Amino acid sequence: MEISTLQKIRYNYYAKLPDEISGNVSGISIKLGEPTESLADRAELKELFKHTYGKPVACFVPGKNEASSRQLNVGVILSGGQAPGGHNVIAGIFDGLKKGNSESRLFGFLGGPAGLIEGKHTEITASIINRHRNTGGFDIIGSGRTKIETPEQFAASLETAKKMNLDAVVIIGGDDSNTNAALLAEYFLANGMKTQVIGCPKTIDGDLKNEFIEASFGFDTAVKTYSELIGNIMRDANSAKKYWHFIRLMGRTASHITLEAALQTHPNVCFISEEVAGRGTSLTEIVNTICDSIVKRAAAGDNFGVALVPEGLVEFVPEMKALISEINEIVARDDSFEAQTPETKRERVCGALSAAAKETFESLPEDIAGQLLRERDPHGNVQVSLIETEKLLVHLAKKRLAALKKEGKYNGKFSPLTHFFGYEGRAAAPSNFDADYCYSLGFTAFLLIAGGLTGYISSVRNLSKSAGEWVAGGIPLTMMMNLERRHGSSKPVIKKALVDLDGKPFKTFAASRSLWAEKTSFVYPGAIQYFGPPEVCDVCTITLKLEHE
Repeated sequence: MEISTLQKIRYNYYAKLPDEISGNVSGISIKLGEPTESLADRAELKELFKHTYGKPVACFVPGKNEASSRQLNVGVILSGGQAPGGHNVIAGIFDGLKKGNSESRLFGFLGGPAGLIEGKHTEITASIINRHRNTGGFDIIGSGRTKIETPEQFAASLETAKKMNLDAVVIIGGDDSNTNAALLAEYFLANGMKTQVIGCPKTIDGDLKNEFIEASFGFDTAVKTYSELIGNIMRDANSAKKYWHFIRLMGRTASHITLEAALQTHPNVCFISEEVAGRGTSLTEIVNTICDSIVKRAAAGDNFGVALVPEGLVEFVPEMKALISEINEIVARDDSFEAQTPETKRERVCGALSAAAKETFESLPEDIAGQLLRERDPHGNVQVSLIETEKLLVHLAKKRLAALKKEGKYNGKFSPLTHFFGYEGRAAAPSNFDADYCYSLGFTAFLLIAGGLTGYISSVRNLSKSAGEWVAGGIPLTMMMNLERRHGSSKPVIKKALVDLDGKPFKTFAASRSLWAEKTSFVYPGAIQYFGPPEVCDVCTITLKLEHE
């Protein structure tokens, strides 16, 4: 297989560990704190997780640990969408196992959780892991979105673990995947299985975070990749001086990616979904904000600019949220909806919508309205990720600017271009930060296994400092949970972390956006740097810096 020169060099990058866990594993012991509680719904969750609820936070201290040298069989699963650094998590687990006992074995389940259910796996050897160190993607074993949720799937997973004599399974994934890890840990204990379950926090969206999980892995690399692309577009816009670029970024529920990209690049216009929801900002107000910037910049002779839009914005706008909710209900009542022609779908929906929702629907451009009626997601809802919100905003901005021009309030030129940045960042070669962070998460997962813990997620904190100063440990998965309504019933889930509107990252952005809206204040981050001074190559995100100040 032919590989790039950069990849060959990156194979030799030595991922850093926190000083406290970088020595001989036989000299690292686990110290347990006080019992913990879930975020909410404590009585109900205690009943659901009778064997794993309330476990203490774990940290590492110097001390003799003979258990670290026992021979182990461990399985690993990559669950959900790709995130840069996943291969280094597996490398950290592998190296930890071999440091403890050279006879220990690591097995990768193929295609995500389905691999555990179906017993499809491959042994990860030194030659395999060495070909994937410091590389992006999940191609070492593949990933998948199957959830272990039916009695049959849990039973099949237990049978696989029993047949393979697994001491532990590590599930690398986001909030849903780690909720699955908690349920699997509980199921194994309830059925007398020795197999431990440990989670690792993954998602480029950045919404798996709390006091102990300061960042999900992959976020750093993905946002730096997007910011490079945004900076390139800004440089082009500032050169040509005739285009407005509308860029939609990944992040359906939370706007962490958009906020961090804005902090790195200083766009003229940027929306944060959580603020739109909190203020009840209407679609008209959003369009007016865009047009205010366009008009002011045009008056100064600047008929160009850049606007950043989070993927999930459309779902947070009150009138669009109400429309989407009504469409979901209409579709849920019509079993034949998917088989109907686009014309029939539109006719049936329009006939069943409330007057307000119908007015909103009919105001949309035809292609956007059609996107609301496309194939549903697994939950039967509108696939918001398929809605080209940036094109909707361009369409509405054109109409508003035309009206302003007639009123003599605008005399500029508006030439819009649209973009969506998503897959470009999910499998990028990890930054030094993510390479180190992921390796530390994997190595920490091994230490938690060696310590006999189950139902925990690997935690590495103090991330705004150098890697040697990071603090490793583990927290019980139930500590991050609450109950939410899913499919008509209450389900235990790890609570998503949304952008904190009172936090320093958002306040820093909010304090500058009025200046950015009028003046060209673009910052061009450039490509991810792998070689050079630490303050350039190993630096964390602006979000983390601000949160730790």
